[in-house]
Amino acid sequence: MTAVTAAMVKELRERTGLGMMDCKKALDESGGDMDQAVDYLRKNSALKAAKKADRTAADGLLGLRVADDGSFGVLIEVNIETDFAARNDKFVAFVDRVLAAAFEQREADVATLMAGGLEGEREALVQEIGENIAVRRVARLAGGRVASYLHGDKKKAALVALDGGSEELGRDIAMHVVAINPMVVAGDDVPADVVAGEREIYRAQAAESGKPADIVAKMVEGRVRKFLAEVSLLEQPFVKDAGVNVGKLLAQHKAVCTGFVRFEVGEGIEKETADFAAEVAATVKGQG
Repeated sequence: MTAVTAAMVKELRERTGLGMMDCKKALDESGGDMDQAVDYLRKNSALKAAKKADRTAADGLLGLRVADDGSFGVLIEVNIETDFAARNDKFVAFVDRVLAAAFEQREADVATLMAGGLEGEREALVQEIGENIAVRRVARLAGGRVASYLHGDKKKAALVALDGGSEELGRDIAMHVVAINPMVVAGDDVPADVVAGEREIYRAQAAESGKPADIVAKMVEGRVRKFLAEVSLLEQPFVKDAGVNVGKLLAQHKAVCTGFVRFEVGEGIEKETADFAAEVAATVKGQG
């Protein structure tokens, strides 16, 4: 058994990026063997990561990259528990590595992407930062000219595919998608079940007006048309010039939008809300 020295602890910290006490314990448990200590930390980090896996990670960052020739683009979301941790340099670097792997492999399946060694990095980072981390989703868009827009805080982003037009136009449309959040490119793209659900809501609302059935039917269809226009990219007023809608803007540049992808960090994740006042009251009561 080799005596554990401060120099050994320092070396293990540099190799793994983990805390001093964790490295000291690993070396003690491994009899001073550096390679065994690394294996110990890898196993331990996986256990700690598993324990944190049920904690909600609804913050984080997006990563975005488009090929130099505009032939395809990749957008990823990596989640962590707090905005403070999302600014951690090592978390930011991990997001960059995940993005690089997704781009180079042109891989949109998260499980396949993480199997190449990134999962081990994720587990070690969970142990080091102390928060749950999850690579939530990866999207890839190809066809025509792909353009992008990533908001400054890296919390919202979009990829847009155009036939025709320019790189500047594509960026403007991607910026619009980020800002206005359309559901589909055109009204005909809205799923039939979504339209049916909206129609039922409008029908119930219109029925309460007490107006004749034929008038109610017209009211319902009018509201459905308004809904489709509001959620369709082509019908929305352009975010940089409300005097023209996106469809007309594209036509002016002889361009067609063939698709888009929009991510917003944490969208759809049910966040836990803590009642701070109740927690304080409970603590005070427990001390009484």
